[in-house]
Amino acid sequence: MPVYDRHFLNSFLMGKIILITGGQRSGKSLMAEKIALALSDNPVYMATSRIWDEEFRVRVEKHKSRRGKQWENIEEEKWLSKHQVKGRVVVIDCVTLWATNFFFDLQSEVKSAKLAALHVEKTLDMLKEEFDKFTHQDATFIFVTNEIGSGGVSDNEIQRKFTDVEGWINQFIAMKADNVILMISGIPLTIKGEPHSLIL
Repeated sequence: MPVYDRHFLNSFLMGKIILITGGQRSGKSLMAEKIALALSDNPVYMATSRIWDEEFRVRVEKHKSRRGKQWENIEEEKWLSKHQVKGRVVVIDCVTLWATNFFFDLQSEVKSAKLAALHVEKTLDMLKEEFDKFTHQDATFIFVTNEIGSGGVSDNEIQRKFTDVEGWINQFIAMKADNVILMISGIPLTIKGEPHSLIL
């Protein structure tokens, strides 16, 4: 395999959107980090999770220490577009937690059945608008997401609504993406775009 330097790879993919999807522990985040480090000496890691409890805080700290000092870490729960990342390679990990933050913040505002019926639609509208504002910048974006609808239909109404949100925002991002990679047991499968073997 020929060896390409980061400047070549970065110019090759700059301005593109890559979506990496799969189940839990499928290797999504590691693949995103591998691609980012192939493209940049100092990529950005944008973490969208909220810290729910001490166990989750420990998980986050382990992730940070694994990535190392070459990464610029940004914690942003919702408003990705307020961060200027022009010319950078950015890993957004992950879409599922990002969507969760919008979904549950809006749910707390739901006061009637009429508003509840618009909950999913409003969440999606906000996610799409923020996604478009963020990716309008000239940068390389590597989004990590989950395929949460692969199992059976939940008997929980909130879970069913969130599965709708997640599935539709995944479809929206996949439509906009130049490359979509499905991770299965640590193995990447390119399902949209060229299978860039030089970085995979």
